[in-house]
Amino acid sequence: MIKRLFTRLLWSVTTLMGTAVLTFLLINVAPGDVARVIAGPKASPDVIKAIRARYHLDEPLWKRLGFHLGQLARGDLGHSFVTDQPVSEAILSRLPTTASLASLAVCLWMFLAVPLGVYTARHQGTWLDRSVLVAATLTLSLPAFWLARMLQYWMSYKLGWFPVAGFRGFWHLVLPALTIAILAVGYYARLIHTNMVQVLDSAFIRAARARGASESAVLFRHALPNALIPVVTILGMDIAFLLGGVMFTENVFALPGIGTLAVQSVFNLDVPVIMGTVMFSALAIVIVNLIVDMLYSWIDPRVRAV
Repeated sequence: MIKRLFTRLLWSVTTLMGTAVLTFLLINVAPGDVARVIAGPKASPDVIKAIRARYHLDEPLWKRLGFHLGQLARGDLGHSFVTDQPVSEAILSRLPTTASLASLAVCLWMFLAVPLGVYTARHQGTWLDRSVLVAATLTLSLPAFWLARMLQYWMSYKLGWFPVAGFRGFWHLVLPALTIAILAVGYYARLIHTNMVQVLDSAFIRAARARGASESAVLFRHALPNALIPVVTILGMDIAFLLGGVMFTENVFALPGIGTLAVQSVFNLDVPVIMGTVMFSALAIVIVNLIVDMLYSWIDPRVRAV
């Protein structure tokens, strides 16, 4: 177990290092003069030169990469070119909004997906099973920004059930979370359905029924925990993705989250914030993957022997 954890930690550090290098190179080879963006279109050459010197923009690429990696090793993401605010402070100040949105969205789609997946697996081939399959295909095909705009227009502007935009409390999160949940619930329902169909055909399920276990006990106590094992990996990746910022949804509903920060930094060519949000997303994915590995050992004891 300890050896497995150490191997995962080693790969996690390697992943973060590779992400940092690749992100730095991609941003710095992109067209555009960062110093001129910071200084403004009417800045004098002396001002632009001073800005390049302050942010090490006049140094060779390899030297700037070394400086960047040194900063990351110390836990320093740098300062924003636009606001001069520490990037880590800007991200952490927006994390509660993004985390709240992600938590509510996951609760919504799992609350709907689990019973749908179990019921359609129990009644495979019925009209409900086919309807859920069609709905899952449709929701997976919907563009996030279009769905967000439609829900915002009809449920906020027309019907007035929810706030249109901004963030001042729980009700401002419900519609954005519902947008994310609609996009995910069909996929998770079919994923649980597929795993449940395989598990329900297992010998231990037949043995549970032979012992006289009720159908609800067979479905939810015996079959569902085993069917959820593959779902945990995908759910962990999706949670990490949500924590990294849901850009389209947060921007449509004007939520002050990490996704909105990332989009603003791209338009402002704010390189430290761009790299900081990417690194935060990568860190979230790495941490969630480690948690999922530990959860595997708890959900399925057979993994402990691997």
